[in-house]
Amino acid sequence: MVNRRELAGFLGAGAAVGAFGATMAAGIAPAAAQEGGSSFDRVLKAKKLRIGGVATGAPWIMKDQTTGQWSGQFWDIGSALAADMDVGIEVVETTWGNAILDLQANKIDVMFGMNPTPKRALAVDFTVPVYNSALVVIAKPGFEPKSWADMNKPEVKIAVDVGSAHDQVASRLCPNAQLIRFKSLDEATLAVRSGRADAQSIFWMGGVRAVKRDPSLGKVVVPRPIFGSTSNAAVRREPDKTLRDFVNTWIVYAQGLGLIREAVVNSLAKVDIAMSDIPEGITF
Repeated sequence: MVNRRELAGFLGAGAAVGAFGATMAAGIAPAAAQEGGSSFDRVLKAKKLRIGGVATGAPWIMKDQTTGQWSGQFWDIGSALAADMDVGIEVVETTWGNAILDLQANKIDVMFGMNPTPKRALAVDFTVPVYNSALVVIAKPGFEPKSWADMNKPEVKIAVDVGSAHDQVASRLCPNAQLIRFKSLDEATLAVRSGRADAQSIFWMGGVRAVKRDPSLGKVVVPRPIFGSTSNAAVRREPDKTLRDFVNTWIVYAQGLGLIREAVVNSLAKVDIAMSDIPEGITF
């Protein structure tokens, strides 16, 4: 398998990759003013690419609370992207729900792991897809939904992390259910474990990891119809699209070399997820 340094080296050798709903409701401007040059120019001048990191976002990205070291697929991918730009990398801690705000506030340059939604697209620019994904639910023991319609009932309680794609999609597909919003994925998972929620809306990698780590949570269900989505990177909206265009080119290049897949597979292995654990109906 390819480790982080090897991944960055391969790419470096080959080339010169909320609370948002509340934010929009509050009328926050979709884009920050472009000051001091473009984001691309700033990254090259500062010799530093700032990516957003969610400390508890395994297997996507996570932070060792003892050492402070970041790891996960988006750490590997972001590090390789920075290497190809001949710059260093800095991880700025954020949440899935606050990442759009942090992009707008010029705290980060690129946020990986962002599923494009219409609300988000009003505020930031998205790159081409990094890979395909799909939404699932963690259903507590004894709760056996087969479809989104089975959960779209007033008596059903669905836990989500506020402002995330999990929140936005569940709100759209299950408007009659009770959505319980939490600050983080882990808090939403805890609500299922404690019985405060019947299910948690989550993308399949996170759902499989949570249930493998704690089988007493219940099981991963792929509700029909399958809600397929893509995992993209988001960048700040500005007149100069050079950074977005460069990252687009880089993603396609890295996909062609198989490096995106390698980073994802490695990150799954680190949290004991094998390809055989992918739920039926989910393609990767």
